[in-house]
Amino acid sequence: MCQNLAQNILTLEANELLQEAGIGNDNKLQLNAKIRRDTIYWLDKKHNDAHENSFFEQMDAFVLYLNQSCYAGITDYEFHYSLYEAGDFYKKHLDQFKDNSSRQFSMISYLNPNWKIQDGGELYIHQLDKNQSISPTEGKTVFFKSNELEHEVLVTNERRMSVTGWLRKG
Repeated sequence: MCQNLAQNILTLEANELLQEAGIGNDNKLQLNAKIRRDTIYWLDKKHNDAHENSFFEQMDAFVLYLNQSCYAGITDYEFHYSLYEAGDFYKKHLDQFKDNSSRQFSMISYLNPNWKIQDGGELYIHQLDKNQSISPTEGKTVFFKSNELEHEVLVTNERRMSVTGWLRKG
């Protein structure tokens, strides 16, 4: 699945369908290359892409599990492809908007084969007692509370690909 989703990103890039990623939501959306520099493409079941549909099936099963075992109350989700080229980054931030608390959990699935430490692009989690650096290796998925963990994407030295999204309430 990782290889197929990564190929989707490369096809979208070749067809110039990726868009510059912004910060903020709705009317407050801003493009600011000093804070965030990557390109994205929103996944949608309407695309009827076989590989995206497989991903959505896994997410549906995961949401069902969370709701049954943890009473999470997740009712929806949103995901996008994310492509960081060499030199790209995303400064420290929270994934929950100030005026909208629907994002409950953040989830990132990495699509990068043969990633090496010198490739950079780590997800850097800021915590009070100990910060954590997570390498974006193929097949790894990271899951955390959207309103609790400040994090950033460190400068990448190689092309970095993922599916990134949020599990939402209401």
